[in-house]
Amino acid sequence: MRVARNRGPGVTVEQVATDFEVHPMTLWQWMRRADIDAAAKPQGRHHTQALLCLARRRADVLFAMLRDGTFYEPQPVRAVTPQT
Repeated sequence: MRVARNRGPGVTVEQVATDFEVHPMTLWQWMRRADIDAAAKPQGRHHTQALLCLARRRADVLFAMLRDGTFYEPQPVRAVTPQT
C-alpha cells in the first residue's frame, strides 16, 4: 500500500497495479480496505442512511394516520404453505 500511496506525480494506480501484476480494481479495493482498517474513512455511513430512511418512512406513516384520522391496524399474518 505504501508504494501505491506514495507514488510520484503522474504515476497512476493502474501503472502501480501493472508493476505488481494485479488488476487495478484489486489494488483500489486493497487501498480502500487499508483505509477502513486504519479508520481513515468514517464507517457506518450506510447504516446511518438506512436508519434515516426508516425514520422517514415511519414519519410518513404517522403523518398519514394523523391526516386521515385513522389508527394503526396490524394485518393478520398469513400462513405460508410450502410449494410442492
